[in-house]
Amino acid sequence: MSQVIIPSLTLEEFLQLPETKPASEYINGEIIPKPMPKGKHSRLQLKLCNGINDIAESEKIAYAFPELRCSFGNRSIVPDIAVFN
Repeated sequence: MSQVIIPSLTLEEFLQLPETKPASEYINGEIIPKPMPKGKHSRLQLKLCNGINDIAESEKIAYAFPELRCSFGNRSIVPDIAVFN
Protein backbone atom coordinates (compact mmCIF):
# COMPACT_ATOMS: atom_id res chain seq x y z
CA MET A 1 0.00 0.00 0.00
CA SER A 2 1.41 3.40 -0.93
CA GLN A 3 0.94 6.46 1.18
CA VAL A 4 0.57 9.97 -0.17
CA ILE A 5 2.08 12.66 2.00
CA ILE A 6 0.48 16.05 1.53
CA PRO A 7 2.69 18.86 2.77
CA SER A 8 0.81 21.22 5.02
CA LEU A 9 0.73 24.93 4.40
CA THR A 10 1.75 27.57 6.87
CA LEU A 11 -0.85 30.06 8.01
CA GLU A 12 0.85 32.75 5.89
CA GLU A 13 0.68 30.51 2.78
CA PHE A 14 -2.98 29.71 3.45
CA LEU A 15 -3.84 33.42 3.72
CA GLN A 16 -2.29 34.01 0.27
CA LEU A 17 -4.71 31.55 -1.35
CA PRO A 18 -7.86 32.97 -3.00
CA GLU A 19 -11.04 32.85 -0.91
CA THR A 20 -13.36 29.93 -1.58
CA LYS A 21 -17.14 29.61 -1.44
CA PRO A 22 -17.99 28.32 1.05
CA ALA A 23 -15.06 29.65 3.04
CA SER A 24 -12.23 27.36 4.06
CA GLU A 25 -10.78 27.51 7.54
CA TYR A 26 -7.19 26.75 8.58
CA ILE A 27 -6.63 25.00 11.89
CA ASN A 28 -3.22 23.63 12.90
CA GLY A 29 -2.01 23.11 9.33
CA GLU A 30 -5.25 21.57 8.11
CA ILE A 31 -7.62 23.20 5.62
CA ILE A 32 -11.26 22.53 6.49
CA PRO A 33 -14.19 23.66 4.30
CA LYS A 34 -16.85 25.48 6.30
CA PRO A 35 -20.33 23.96 5.81
CA MET A 36 -22.80 26.10 3.87
CA PRO A 37 -25.54 27.41 6.17
CA LYS A 38 -29.19 26.83 5.44
CA GLY A 39 -31.82 29.58 5.30
CA LYS A 40 -32.92 29.42 8.95
CA HIS A 41 -29.30 29.58 10.11
CA SER A 42 -28.57 32.63 7.95
CA ARG A 43 -31.72 34.39 9.15
CA LEU A 44 -30.81 33.77 12.81
CA GLN A 45 -27.26 34.97 12.16
CA LEU A 46 -28.58 38.22 10.66
CA LYS A 47 -31.04 38.79 13.52
CA LEU A 48 -28.36 38.15 16.15
CA CYS A 49 -25.86 40.52 14.47
CA ASN A 50 -28.52 43.21 14.17
CA GLY A 51 -29.60 42.72 17.79
CA ILE A 52 -26.04 43.00 19.07
CA ASN A 53 -25.34 46.06 16.92
CA ASP A 54 -28.62 47.76 17.91
CA ILE A 55 -27.41 47.83 21.50
CA ALA A 56 -23.63 47.76 21.41
CA GLU A 57 -22.90 49.96 18.38
CA SER A 58 -24.90 52.96 19.56
CA GLU A 59 -23.07 52.84 22.90
CA LYS A 60 -19.73 52.34 21.09
CA ILE A 61 -19.20 49.15 23.11
CA ALA A 62 -18.78 46.59 20.35
CA TYR A 63 -19.55 45.71 16.73
CA ALA A 64 -20.85 42.38 15.41
CA PHE A 65 -19.76 41.16 11.96
CA PRO A 66 -21.11 38.10 10.11
CA GLU A 67 -18.66 35.71 8.41
CA LEU A 68 -15.53 37.80 9.07
CA ARG A 69 -12.21 35.95 8.69
CA CYS A 70 -10.28 35.94 11.98
CA SER A 71 -6.64 34.82 12.09
CA PHE A 72 -4.77 34.25 15.33
CA GLY A 73 -2.31 31.72 16.71
CA ASN A 74 -2.15 28.89 14.19
CA ARG A 75 -5.74 29.35 12.99
CA SER A 76 -7.73 31.27 10.43
CA ILE A 77 -11.45 30.76 10.92
CA VAL A 78 -14.66 32.34 9.68
CA PRO A 79 -17.06 32.33 12.64
CA ASP A 80 -20.77 32.85 12.06
CA ILE A 81 -20.54 36.05 14.10
CA ALA A 82 -17.47 37.89 15.36
CA VAL A 83 -17.91 40.60 18.02
CA PHE A 84 -15.14 43.14 18.58
CA ASN A 85 -14.93 46.04 21.01
